[in-house]
Amino acid sequence: MASEIALPQGSAPAIAADAGTPAWRHPWALAAWAALAVVAFWAATGTTPTAFVHLWTWLPALLRGLLANIEISVLAMVLGTLAGLLVGAVSLSPLRVLRVAARWYVQVFRNAPVLVLVYFTTYVFPFELHLVSWTFPFPDWIKVVLGLALPASANVAEIFRGAIQSIPSAQWEAAQSLAFRRSEIFRLIVLPQCLRRMLPPWMNLYASITMSTALASLVGVHDVVDTAQIASNTVARTDFTILVYFTLLGLFFACCYPIARATRALERRHDRH
Repeated sequence: MASEIALPQGSAPAIAADAGTPAWRHPWALAAWAALAVVAFWAATGTTPTAFVHLWTWLPALLRGLLANIEISVLAMVLGTLAGLLVGAVSLSPLRVLRVAARWYVQVFRNAPVLVLVYFTTYVFPFELHLVSWTFPFPDWIKVVLGLALPASANVAEIFRGAIQSIPSAQWEAAQSLAFRRSEIFRLIVLPQCLRRMLPPWMNLYASITMSTALASLVGVHDVVDTAQIASNTVARTDFTILVYFTLLGLFFACCYPIARATRALERRHDRH
């Protein structure tokens, strides 16, 4: 009987295989060792290709640009999560007018192209804010944050609503029979389960928002894509242009792949429990 209560078919062997594989034999670790060996050979023999020499020169600037993308994605997700939780709560309101308004908000911003929203926030909001006798700049990167926060909030609202509705009604009824107040049921019973169910799709959404930050360069934000374009135009070599954009893909992959791995691990853990 104990052997029948197990993980889903295929999960246990995969987990055991991952646990039994030494870290240095992982495919990514082997690829890193191979790259280091090639770089060491070039350095020892003085045969480093010119494109890689230029890449090494521009790499600090690319990393600084990537930091701008990460900052934009983090701020967009913070604002989007706060607004999305509010909209998600409104979508569960007993008042029909509030539910309809929340549903339209979600439908509009979930189905709007991200590029259109970025252009929308860039040109609808002013470039300067005038408050009494003071003037404050409204930089483009903040507008990009707002443009990405809009679809993020709509998706978070839908994730939150789905997580709340996935809780069996029997749990509410059982807690009410034990004299729990509605606020206590939500805070002590429902919300902890919702957070666990929301986390994997929330992380997938963050990875998507991170990739969408590449659009920031189209509205004048100096990010990693803009830095890559400047580097390509400055060096003006075809091999370097190809290499710098491969590096750009690698940088975004390095940001988003760990999120995908963590999301899969959380989903497996949720399936087991």
